[in-house]
Amino acid sequence: MSDATIATRALRSLDLTDLTETCTDQAIDTLCRKAVDPHGPVAAVCVWPQFVKRAQENLRGSPVRIATVVNFPAGGEDVSRVTDDTQEALSDGANEIDLVLPYEAVRRGDLAVAAEMVEAVRDLVDQGRLLKVILETGELTDPHLIETASRIAIDAGADFIKTSTGKTPVSATPEAAEIMLNVIKASGKAVGLKPSGGIRTVADANIYLDLADRIMGPGWATPRTFRIGASSVYDALIAAIEGRAGTAAIGTY
Repeated sequence: MSDATIATRALRSLDLTDLTETCTDQAIDTLCRKAVDPHGPVAAVCVWPQFVKRAQENLRGSPVRIATVVNFPAGGEDVSRVTDDTQEALSDGANEIDLVLPYEAVRRGDLAVAAEMVEAVRDLVDQGRLLKVILETGELTDPHLIETASRIAIDAGADFIKTSTGKTPVSATPEAAEIMLNVIKASGKAVGLKPSGGIRTVADANIYLDLADRIMGPGWATPRTFRIGASSVYDALIAAIEGRAGTAAIGTY
């Protein structure tokens, strides 16, 4: 498969992201312009909750969905605060909620706390909107914990399981994604995968597409079941599609 073909596939499954601490209205405007590039569009933009309305104004009439984050990035355990934040984000126009699982609870074996959080947010995310649960696999590290967190999220109603916030030293890894895909496959449920953080080149994106093809079967990885959470890979994807010698953009998740 050519780089241009891979890049087109990745671009259409991209959650184009700006979760920088210095994000501005102008940065959101730029992000949304990129999201509707003629080579795309991307699947979604992922922005801080305070920018959901701005993104909605920019993307009105386009198929690009608006994702935002809750319980981010720390993965706290205050369910009522997180449900309040979720309700506000949905009211502002978010189509997708990326929820950080209380991963420290998973690490200490308090699985009920993690399940309760996902279930409470699931109850709010309805009407065709999506719940993506961030496991923070770089902090869980142990394969058994990644598997356990994946199962908790899926059993509690996640539409997607996502590797990372992009705010920890280790973000997406192929090893974590493989574990997550195997849990999805074993569940028999229509759950998607979102590798996120540290994906900067066409080759990086292709690692995860290849994994999905191998484990779930060719054709499984579409924007309905597969997303790439990244900001810095966008320029490399566009360069590959246009046949330019592209390098990864400088930037962070």
